[in-house]
Amino acid sequence: MLKENYKKFYDEIKITIETSRLYTDEIRNLAYGTDAGFYRLIPQIIIRAKNEKEVQKAILLANKYNLPVTFRAAGTSLAGQAITDSILIVAGKHWEDFDVLKKGEEIRMQSGLVGARINEILAPYGRKLGPDPASINSAMIGGIVMNNASGMNCGTHENSYKTIQSARLIFVDGTILDTSDEQSKKDFLKLHSDFIRKIEEIRDTVRANKKLADRIQYKYSIKNTTGLSINPFIDYEDPFQIIVNLMVGSEGTLAFMSELTMKTVVNPKFKASAMIYFHDIVTACKSVVSMKPGPVHGAEMLDRVALRSVENADGIPFFIKDFSDGVTAVLVETLANSKKGLDNNIKEIKSLLKAYKTVRPIEFTDKVEEYSKLWDIRKGVFPAVGGLREKGTTCIIEDVAFHIEDLPEATADLQELIAKYGYKDGVIYGHALEGNFHFIFNQNFNEPEEIEQYKNFMHEVDSLVVDKYDGSLKAEHGTGRNMAPFVKHEWGEEAYQLMKDVKQLFDPKNLLNPGVIINDDPECYIKSFKTLAPVHDLVDTCIECGFCEVNCLTAGFSLSARQRTVVQREIKRLENTGENAKRLNELKKGFEYLGEQTCAGDGLCATSCPVGIDTGKYIKYLRSLNVAKARPQKQSQWVADNFHKLAPVIRGGLKFVNGVHTVMGSTLLGAVAGGFRTISGNKIPLWTPAMPNGASAPKPKHINQENPLKVVYFPSCIAQTMGPAKGDPYKEPLHKVTQELLEKAGYEVIFPEKMNSLCCGTPWESKGFIKQADQKSSELEDALYKASNGGEYPVLCDTSPCLYRMRRVMDETLKLYEPVEFIHEFLMDKLEFRRVDEVVAVHSTCTTTKMGLTPKLKAVAEACAKHVVLPDEVGCCGFAGDRGFNYPEVNKYALRKLRPVLDKSKVVAGYSNSRTCEIGLSNNGGVPYMSIIYLVDRVTVPKAEKQLFQKKKGKRETVAI
Repeated sequence: MLKENYKKFYDEIKITIETSRLYTDEIRNLAYGTDAGFYRLIPQIIIRAKNEKEVQKAILLANKYNLPVTFRAAGTSLAGQAITDSILIVAGKHWEDFDVLKKGEEIRMQSGLVGARINEILAPYGRKLGPDPASINSAMIGGIVMNNASGMNCGTHENSYKTIQSARLIFVDGTILDTSDEQSKKDFLKLHSDFIRKIEEIRDTVRANKKLADRIQYKYSIKNTTGLSINPFIDYEDPFQIIVNLMVGSEGTLAFMSELTMKTVVNPKFKASAMIYFHDIVTACKSVVSMKPGPVHGAEMLDRVALRSVENADGIPFFIKDFSDGVTAVLVETLANSKKGLDNNIKEIKSLLKAYKTVRPIEFTDKVEEYSKLWDIRKGVFPAVGGLREKGTTCIIEDVAFHIEDLPEATADLQELIAKYGYKDGVIYGHALEGNFHFIFNQNFNEPEEIEQYKNFMHEVDSLVVDKYDGSLKAEHGTGRNMAPFVKHEWGEEAYQLMKDVKQLFDPKNLLNPGVIINDDPECYIKSFKTLAPVHDLVDTCIECGFCEVNCLTAGFSLSARQRTVVQREIKRLENTGENAKRLNELKKGFEYLGEQTCAGDGLCATSCPVGIDTGKYIKYLRSLNVAKARPQKQSQWVADNFHKLAPVIRGGLKFVNGVHTVMGSTLLGAVAGGFRTISGNKIPLWTPAMPNGASAPKPKHINQENPLKVVYFPSCIAQTMGPAKGDPYKEPLHKVTQELLEKAGYEVIFPEKMNSLCCGTPWESKGFIKQADQKSSELEDALYKASNGGEYPVLCDTSPCLYRMRRVMDETLKLYEPVEFIHEFLMDKLEFRRVDEVVAVHSTCTTTKMGLTPKLKAVAEACAKHVVLPDEVGCCGFAGDRGFNYPEVNKYALRKLRPVLDKSKVVAGYSNSRTCEIGLSNNGGVPYMSIIYLVDRVTVPKAEKQLFQKKKGKRETVAI
């Protein structure tokens, strides 16, 4: 039940914003009350805003009812700056528009664009963003700028503060200012002349105070995000530019930034990196001081514990496991505009390091595939270390900076302090070239003495950094709540009062993200800790960093992978404590749809998780528990035992529906089917025009035993029953075309025995029937082993998700291939490809992506057609087997960005390697999607024959020369 003012706010805001994007329920309030930090507050109302008008209205109503408002983009922040117990406005998924300006030298963008996506957009121009935080693959530009997140290589010379040009802002009174627009500035000046006059007054006062001005310059000569950014008052004359740069690092405490323009930086083509190993951390720091004047773009330090946390990661050398405890690595990067320049840089760096003894010889690599892995490993250190923590403890990361000349001594002191407080798993790593270190330790907050330990430790960190070295308590992670009580000590009374004056000017009622940066509670940093109750080994290593969300197709729709873990942890905590049974029941009930039913289980979340957590596996585990409790095991077992009886029924049913479709047409049948689905409470599966016709059964042929080219072809149960849809350009069933293609390449095609009773087990696994899934996999494995002569012949399965499970559960003796891989490896040298002058799209299914086959998919398509489109930001389609029929809203949301790309590129057809995925793609893309096998078959001839191919009504025709 909302309190009175929140109820009034809600009743008014729902006039402007549809209730489907206004959340007040227990489960989503909990899920969105969590960011990557170690605090948690539960919002009263969550608004998923999609435009300025909605944000403006929300801010005006918050003003009217004196209700605090907090803004969030991706929620990867670490210091408690993106949480609230009031109103949370999320501006992410709907805020992704952009314009590339001045041939890539600038880019104007909305706040919800992910940093890595911006770099993809800029790549063709040879440019990139200046800021490069470790979270760049997940963090959004709004959060990057508002926290002044800098990262590994940008230092203070290419960070958000130095590269921001202009911004479009919504102030607490609802006024919109676009500093790139002269008319907007004139209008603002008319309405807010006192505001601009006050900015100018503060500017002049600061500049007149030489002691304060010098202090500001000194503090910002190194990375510093402690407190509000007050350096604009000495760096800029123009009051509007001062306003823009005050936004950088303000953490949403001054205004909402809907759009911004940033300068980009050159992204040199020639790069090289080396992981250099030193015997101890002090020597490593001294080496960095020596490299500082040289051609070093970045130098990232990893102490022994940090190395240990990633020593099993792909790309890390095996010998790291044998290092002694003191060994410290420095990951160095150098850039150049030519190969000769790069080689000279490497020579100079090695020369600068001659005085330092290394554990192993210094070896640079300029191979993208090698150095990219090293930098990806560095980006994943924080979550990886968190994944090693003891269950139930909280992973805390702090972020300090020292002047470079103090680095060796300060690092030694910091290491001693961590040891003094007994943090045996404490890690020091980070941006050594900028004197900026992160240190990680795992803390339990269950007992008062543990909170006191953390409190005392933080006070000693404050004393060490500020009193001894005059460094920064927060270098790039933002002040948030956990460093707010220490801002005054670091800056002093005069500078702190300046920050308070700025806050008062922009937000006189203290409604914008109160408690962040400016907080009068000296103990706010030891309150509102989140709990991380152990749930299951599959997800317990999660630190809720949010890196998974960029690859979670339901992020922003129902729950994300991170949020599913958050909710399950709270459910487990409430079960353990026995408190608040009503809340527990609400969370459990809400999770059924938001958490379990709408999860595609595709596992792509694991591909961006530094510790490889596959939340989909956990959801399937929960489904198996539901199966054990309630679902019809007997029926499932009957289906597994009598699978051969179902194929004719499915074929007949599909043929009947296709016949009705032909008679009634798409519009009428869609209306009738939709009506029945609505009446049934959505229990009747969705019908769409992309629904396939029934397929004829496969027909094995006599095998020529003398032919050495043999392949075992297993048509998936889907391919055996589902043919093309009514409007598809190809009319033959997939299994028939596949067989013909293989024979065209000279292969003898062997079908496993009793094909119509075989299945890989995926349909059972996805629903939680693990026993039956394994039974079917085992039956198929035996049949394939026999058909392949004990693994002698390769095995082709025409459906990628089926093959993915087969590879996971079957004996490695079997040589298993999915369509793209088999074509690329076995057919491209045996067939002549005649590329068609068409624009085609390809879709990489989740399993294709996880098997690393997307490049081969594109390569095969490019051998077939002159114009191939692989739509950006379209990942898993969300169809998930039959789930797309029952929860089509997930499929629609997952593919929301598909059709605009296809329409813009004038795509005529799409190709993939999973029939059910193709149904969803066709329905949401507006063009037919079919197996890539159809395209390959259409454009190829045997290399041994001289033939031409002509296209007549979508059918293949050969003409002898």
